[in-house]
Amino acid sequence: MPANGNAGGSPETAFLRIQDVVKDFGGHTAVDHVSVDIARGEIFALLGSSGCGKTTLLRMLAGFETPTSGRIVLNGQDLAGLLPCERPLNMMFQSYALFPHLTVWDNIAFGLKRDGLPKAQIAERVEAMLKLVQLGKYAKRKPHQLSGGQQQRVALVRSLAKQPQLLLLDEPLGALDKKLREETQIELVNIIEQVGVTCVMVTHDQEEAMTMASRIAVMSEGRFLQVGAPADIYETPSSRFVADFIGNVNLMPGTVEVDEPDHVVIAAADCKHYVGHGITGTLGMPVTVALRPEKIQVSRDKPADDFNAAPGTIKDLSYFGSFTVYHVELASGQRLKVSQANVVRHQDDQLTWGDAVWAHWSPMAHVVLTQ
Repeated sequence: MPANGNAGGSPETAFLRIQDVVKDFGGHTAVDHVSVDIARGEIFALLGSSGCGKTTLLRMLAGFETPTSGRIVLNGQDLAGLLPCERPLNMMFQSYALFPHLTVWDNIAFGLKRDGLPKAQIAERVEAMLKLVQLGKYAKRKPHQLSGGQQQRVALVRSLAKQPQLLLLDEPLGALDKKLREETQIELVNIIEQVGVTCVMVTHDQEEAMTMASRIAVMSEGRFLQVGAPADIYETPSSRFVADFIGNVNLMPGTVEVDEPDHVVIAAADCKHYVGHGITGTLGMPVTVALRPEKIQVSRDKPADDFNAAPGTIKDLSYFGSFTVYHVELASGQRLKVSQANVVRHQDDQLTWGDAVWAHWSPMAHVVLTQ
């Protein structure tokens, strides 16, 4: 997908339109001509490292920052000039920002009381939210009496209680430890989908974005480098940056030696890559071949095909239980990461440090990057 492409439907079908938005801070462009359409009910992730502009963009959606130029339209309503409290959206912060002196019940009811809803309607809404996250028996507890995961769920349903059109999540699971974060990701998605709210989330955690989002925008230096479904971004990255940022990848520079409509051959330092599809390129042009570790195999024996294979030595390995990662040093000095599933409990002739091996892969395993 082209950088800054309008991804996700036409203007008529977009629920949230971010149109050519720029944010400049005294000569520093934090968000640089960003455009995207987000559909109703979508969970959309802004993914990037610190300082890439993702939080600034989220704050512009919330109304805490004003765009230097561009438009933000939610459900047909231009948000320009609307204060944060006037926007039909809610934001959940990384710190959760629960009131320590209020019970769980009163934390959820707080915004509803400020809006002046009748007591009966407030009670009905709060009970529905507690049931949604299965925290009814904790209604009278204070936040400090809850676990981190329980606090996170309270913060979420407090944000949902006012039935916002748009939910903004700023590093929603950042305060949780790794194991609890992984357990909570699917639960959080299920709650959001059950309510049916449209969601834009900010994260620097690629696994979190891949697990939770229906689409991801990879950001760098204020721009969208690629927008797409998690599988599309992982399997067909548009650039070296995206390939390297999303998951583990082996990047092998080379030049195009054969350029045919149905295949190309790329000469690299340690091997020749036969790619089973055409590319938009020319003979002799420099490219980068991207290979994911799980798409490479290692064996002691040389493969029959001279393409897509390179000899090397296992210099390191890491055992993770369900899979093992081998670091294979090639003749040029480049190291390939190879991930292999451990499908046999006690494998005979197990590969180990110092073994001479061949790394090999299929003609459809590559992604050829030209930028």
